[in-house]
Amino acid sequence: MAHSANLITTDDLTRQLGAPALRVFDCTTYLKPGPDGRYVAESGRANYDTGHIPGAAYLDLQADLSDKTSALRFTLPSLEDLTRAFAAKGVGHGTFVVLYSHASPVWATRIWWMLRAIGFDEVAILDGGLDKWKAEGRPLSTEPVIYPLATLSLRARPEIFVGKGVIKGAIGDPSTLTLNALSHDQHTGAGGVVYGRAGRIAGSSYVPAASLFGPDKALKPIAELRAAFEAVGAAPDKRVLVYCGGGIAATLDAFVLTALLGHRNVSVYDNSMQEWANDPSLPMEAG
Repeated sequence: MAHSANLITTDDLTRQLGAPALRVFDCTTYLKPGPDGRYVAESGRANYDTGHIPGAAYLDLQADLSDKTSALRFTLPSLEDLTRAFAAKGVGHGTFVVLYSHASPVWATRIWWMLRAIGFDEVAILDGGLDKWKAEGRPLSTEPVIYPLATLSLRARPEIFVGKGVIKGAIGDPSTLTLNALSHDQHTGAGGVVYGRAGRIAGSSYVPAASLFGPDKALKPIAELRAAFEAVGAAPDKRVLVYCGGGIAATLDAFVLTALLGHRNVSVYDNSMQEWANDPSLPMEAG
């Protein structure tokens, strides 16, 4: 498996459960195909209520940590509002946060990336998430958890989220690599869920987020992860801009690049294809 201070094993988390400063959060959201061929977002709260890691609270990305004034789904709120929202959930100075999700790690890495944007670094992803935890027969709880209000100061890193202007400006720039975290078929426009026009941002390469973890939802060995990014030219000295459908799957690519492979210049396109594919002035490719 991959190793990093930002990745915690089920064994290590089991040993830490009950520690006063520990804050564990289930971050699960589900995306289900809708009647129009696009995704419908569904809160993971019901699954949390049926069984979660003991002591874990629930973070609702769509309801509590997204910009409610945006017409686009999961849009990042202001970093000031985000800091207040995390503090209200119990994330603060002196706490250590562990994030996990069910079915895919991308929901946990989205929250990890958001915490990084406000300058909070005492946070790790549970490798394998709830799937691995349950497969190993570890304890579950149905008792809801609410952490006390915490004190949290904003130490902003606004550059790690970017908008369409930065992505457009990077097209044709040899010092920047734009990466799609969606599937091969979505990248080529051959199939899969679409967010508007089919295909990819012009000039972009791809490393699907779903290719970075195995059936147990744990991340693949570090050598395999490194090889996947090196194959598309993601050199450490390049700026890397990652996108997907709505800025969620892209954060798993970004997590691997920064937390595991040591890249220092990685950003996520927040609104991604739900914005780009619906703006005919923005260049796309297919095939």
